[in-house]
Amino acid sequence: MEKEIVFGILVLAIFLFSWGKLRHDLVAIICLLLLVITGLIPADESFNGFAHPAVITVAMILVVSHGLAKSGLIEWLAKLLMEKNFPFTVQLAILCGMVCIASAFMNNVGALAMTMPLAIHIANKNGESPSSYLMPISFASLLGGMTTLIGTPPNIIISTFMAEQSGEKFSMFDFAPVGVGLAIVGLLFIVLIGWRLVPKRASNEDEKNKFKIDDYITEVQIVEDSKLIDEPHRSIHQFTKGNIQVLNIIRGGQMTYAPGRNFVFRENDVITIQGDPDDIKSFIDDSKTSLVGKEKETGEDVKPENITLVEAVVMSNANIINTTAAQLYLSYRYGINLLAISRQNQKISKRIDHVKFQVGDVLLVQGDQDKVDEAIERMGCLPLADRKLNLGQPKKILLSVGIFTLSLALIISGLLPVQIAFTIAALLMVIFKIFPIRELYKSIDWPVIILLGALLPLGTALETSGGASWIAEQLLTFKDSMPAWTILALVLIITMFLSDVINNAATVVLMAPIALNIASGMQVNIEPFLMAVAVGGSCAFLTPIGHQSNTLVMGPGGYKFTDYLRLGAPLEIILILVGIPLILLFWPL
Repeated sequence: MEKEIVFGILVLAIFLFSWGKLRHDLVAIICLLLLVITGLIPADESFNGFAHPAVITVAMILVVSHGLAKSGLIEWLAKLLMEKNFPFTVQLAILCGMVCIASAFMNNVGALAMTMPLAIHIANKNGESPSSYLMPISFASLLGGMTTLIGTPPNIIISTFMAEQSGEKFSMFDFAPVGVGLAIVGLLFIVLIGWRLVPKRASNEDEKNKFKIDDYITEVQIVEDSKLIDEPHRSIHQFTKGNIQVLNIIRGGQMTYAPGRNFVFRENDVITIQGDPDDIKSFIDDSKTSLVGKEKETGEDVKPENITLVEAVVMSNANIINTTAAQLYLSYRYGINLLAISRQNQKISKRIDHVKFQVGDVLLVQGDQDKVDEAIERMGCLPLADRKLNLGQPKKILLSVGIFTLSLALIISGLLPVQIAFTIAALLMVIFKIFPIRELYKSIDWPVIILLGALLPLGTALETSGGASWIAEQLLTFKDSMPAWTILALVLIITMFLSDVINNAATVVLMAPIALNIASGMQVNIEPFLMAVAVGGSCAFLTPIGHQSNTLVMGPGGYKFTDYLRLGAPLEIILILVGIPLILLFWPL
């Protein structure tokens, strides 16, 4: 009966992960509670997963990755690329190579996030579509992650399964013989052939004018008989029904930017409003205001030079996800105006302050040049346009690289386990002020930590209930009619498929016990099967939902869901064909 219950929870988990309506960490918590309620896990052991070394390691690596990012190391390395007029393929190769190498030693989403603005800048500068760059560098970040122990959470999880089974962990570079080979093959395919399979969703000129601001930003003047005279700003909603946003108010040659709710309108005020053309017309009619024609230059004359427009993409850990600009009081709390949202290359202008933000949305915001970057960071977004590259301070770069190298040395020498070494590295980065201590907890992707801590017990329950062995037995029915390497390939393919629809860490937690039971049933070494699961867990190339990197580039690249198949499917086939021989070469059965 226990096995059936575990299978039921497992099917529910896969369904909820694939459905995508609930966050991955919430799905993991639901599964954990079901395991406790059904008695498969004792209540006093329910949260033991959060003390698991893999969970601590992932958290500390995220902190150290943040330190490397804040030092300006990647931007400093990218300066050469911006100054040189390399051909497209050379630029793409450098970008992909840079992301791939960075992802081997830091969080791959962080490595991608640092490189995205640079890629978009280069695309616009060269008249190329950003879509030609963004999917390739996203895939490069996944390829880089599979090359080292700390490159991606699946490798860390696999190492812990290895230790629990055999008493020996995979070391820092045990993944490199297979991972580096696959990364090189994958990068060669992407740079030489694969980028041609990615559709160019927008030309350079289209990208610059993506939001078509003039179509729905208008100036109106409060004339003598207007209903807005002597009314506070908050009263404007009776004329707009929430469909119009006030961006600024011009009075006597002075502009009030992001006016407060109690600001009182006066005759002859010029109001800059934003909304759908039909809503703007209704507002003008109802409020008895007058449209300021383009021939008038009132707004242009007083527009402050330090007011700027910035594009920013909503990151996976943004604190504005599933909330709206209206709920956040964006203008009042952050001091910026939301002008437009682009989602999967679709312009959203109807009541945009009531649209819930999603991962990968590209926001066009207006704000004071001195404050807008801070506001975007507080929101958890990444600026894409008009970004001032942080070229870093040499002292910080040397310190961060030195601290990181020290932690690697402690791990490779065997003096300290990985979770302790990186905890020391995180502490040193704070002590030496690589980043301020207030950013310590912000740098951790807490949904991933919750996901791991809550889902690890499901992997344990799958093993202890006999569920993993039952699945393994079904696959082992083919062992007499098929060579052993085909069973290994089957494990790799199944893991790849799961990682395309559910979180890669969750995939590895579920597949590792099955792989171990298959190896045991075949009476062969466990290393090649665990390595196949690790590789498969990093190969989420078919969909935008399998990995955060893919989701992150979807909006800025203007990709459709099916676009990932065009490059991802041949890439996964190549990695399977190359991966199985490489695994068997370095980790024989």
